[in-house]
Amino acid sequence: MKNKNNLKIFGFASLLITSLACSQKTEDTKAKEVIVDTSLTVKTDSSAALEVKKKMAAEEKAKLPKPYNDKENAEAKIAELVKQAQAENKNIILQAGGNWCIWCLRFNNYVQTTPELKKLVDDNYLYYHLNYSPENKNEKTFAKYGNPGDKFGYPVFVVLDKNGKLIHTQDSAVLEDGKGYSLEKVKAFFTEWAPNS
Repeated sequence: MKNKNNLKIFGFASLLITSLACSQKTEDTKAKEVIVDTSLTVKTDSSAALEVKKKMAAEEKAKLPKPYNDKENAEAKIAELVKQAQAENKNIILQAGGNWCIWCLRFNNYVQTTPELKKLVDDNYLYYHLNYSPENKNEKTFAKYGNPGDKFGYPVFVVLDKNGKLIHTQDSAVLEDGKGYSLEKVKAFFTEWAPNS
């Protein structure tokens, strides 16, 4: 009788353990389904958010002035600017980038619409938008200045003295503030590389 009771207890225990294991497996499967469903939702939300951001950026880009000219001979233009800089005792800033680059357009617009910065630039520099785009990469001109876009991305600023000698290359990322640019940092950059500073 003792063996029969032990056998019943053992059988019941085995059934209970199997049942718990199956139950646990079902719970694990449900948990995994929930995790998968959640990750799909997050991916869908991220895709939607990315599309909204792209649309907003395209709308902003469409409204901003397009200062880059992919048809212009950059070498000839810079040579003209050097002569003018010598006559006016100014340095030259080459803002390298293109009309495809929202940060390039934002910077241009920021300088043009901020009187304090516009005056600082107009008083001290000749400013040129050096085009880099699939239509015209200006490879020879960029090579002359060490291909700064390869290192820093766009926009990147090349500062030349009045004789056309490279005196500074500026990464634009350090001038950023949120989705725009910092007045203090941009002003400091323009002030530091002005002639006679």
